[in-house]
Amino acid sequence: MTAQPVFRLARAAVFSAVCVLLGVLGHVFAGGGLPGWAAPAGVGALVLAAAYALAGRERSPGLIVGFLLGAQLLSHELFRLGAPAPGPSAAHDHGGSAMLLAHLVAAALAGWWLARGEAALWSVLRRLAVRLLAVLASPAPIPAPGTAPRPAGGPVRPARLTLRHSLTRRGPPPCAAARPWAAPVTGR
Repeated sequence: MTAQPVFRLARAAVFSAVCVLLGVLGHVFAGGGLPGWAAPAGVGALVLAAAYALAGRERSPGLIVGFLLGAQLLSHELFRLGAPAPGPSAAHDHGGSAMLLAHLVAAALAGWWLARGEAALWSVLRRLAVRLLAVLASPAPIPAPGTAPRPAGGPVRPARLTLRHSLTRRGPPPCAAARPWAAPVTGR
């Protein structure tokens, strides 16, 4: 099943937004300066173009996580180049293994989340396609205007006026014997 262009663009836009937001939040959280609008916009455009090219079919979780990791590392480096200098900060060590581990964990979690969403979306689309094809394959006969469809053979029963599964509970019970608590008091 291939995706239509509007559907591909929507999926690519969600992926791009997750990549850019994850990159900006991770960069700021790690102690980097908040990048200007040009760096996230550029990263978003690059990721959107690449994700649109890959959004034609369902992708594996490994490809999604790998692509997200690459996009996050690219965004981190571009944000580092375009952000104002944060000053001396031990948390924003670009060569440190803690920063690399944080990028790996964030990309793995976000990639898993996107992969599960991708699988759920394609599952829903497959089920809708099966239902739609079943409806289109066997259309019900449409009766002529002004005539009611009648079953073939057998007597025609009159239509019921009440609902089949309804209960009427208004009013008193039909007889006093049904109300043992309200039995008449006899003289003493």
